[in-house]
Amino acid sequence: MSDTTPVGGDEYTVPVPGGDLAVTRWGDGPGVPVLAVHGITANGHSFARTAAELAARGGPPLHAPDLRGRGASGTLPGPHGLAAHTDDLVAVLDHLGVERTVWVGHSMGAFVACLAAVRHPDRVAGLLLVDGGHGLPVPAGTDIDAVLGPAMARLRMTFGSPDDYRAFWQRHPAFAGRWNPWADDYVLRDLTGTAPDLRSTCDEAAVRVDGGQVLSDTEALGAIHRLTVPARLLWTARGLMDETPGLYTPERLAGLPDTLATVELPDDNHYTPLFSSTARLLAEQVHTLVQETVQVQGQL
Repeated sequence: MSDTTPVGGDEYTVPVPGGDLAVTRWGDGPGVPVLAVHGITANGHSFARTAAELAARGGPPLHAPDLRGRGASGTLPGPHGLAAHTDDLVAVLDHLGVERTVWVGHSMGAFVACLAAVRHPDRVAGLLLVDGGHGLPVPAGTDIDAVLGPAMARLRMTFGSPDDYRAFWQRHPAFAGRWNPWADDYVLRDLTGTAPDLRSTCDEAAVRVDGGQVLSDTEALGAIHRLTVPARLLWTARGLMDETPGLYTPERLAGLPDTLATVELPDDNHYTPLFSSTARLLAEQVHTLVQETVQVQGQL
């Protein structure tokens, strides 16, 4: 798979409370579509390379919504919160006529996917979690600004042109020296307004509600311990600003159920698995989960 050729997807919308949820679909291979859930200030195009790698392996299509308050769904009003996202995502499956499938979640999206598996066990066949889903090692009372810092500040910034926004991200420690067209496509989707007053599509109020639940909501934090479907967690050695350690370490993951397989990504930071060649591993893991769930369902 080329590092330089993003694959365009087909976009559609799904009616949800308050309006329409934007979804992008990549691939036309056989099998039940995979559902992908992005991070807290991201958008569905973060999964474009994973979808392309999956298609290159003859895998099924991948559908990635822009969650409520982000991307092309940026103007959708509340309700906010992780449970609201699970309801919106189930609406996507209903729209597609899909009863049960594999879900992929990155960062906050991994928490949403775990919560969906607990709240809607009949709709989740397997889970691939990418650097998320397990409670973060922060003191009680920590707010989302302390964790996301620069990402939260970005939501209040304006940019004179798409080139200015691109340059902002190219300087980001997580992307410095790692920029490619996959990242470019993702970043430019997170831009709205009219020059010279362009800004992120992310609704800060939505981000704050969701972030607060990722940090302290008992149901969301406990979901990963209550999974009854095949699940894997890929975790990065470096964090949001390319620092070490990252969000997780072997010690921080020690309390997870033995049934949850964990794999370290030693050369990645929190962002890069979705845009670097590591996306091939994500696609392989998704493809394996799809095959496992097909076999299990065939035995029922």
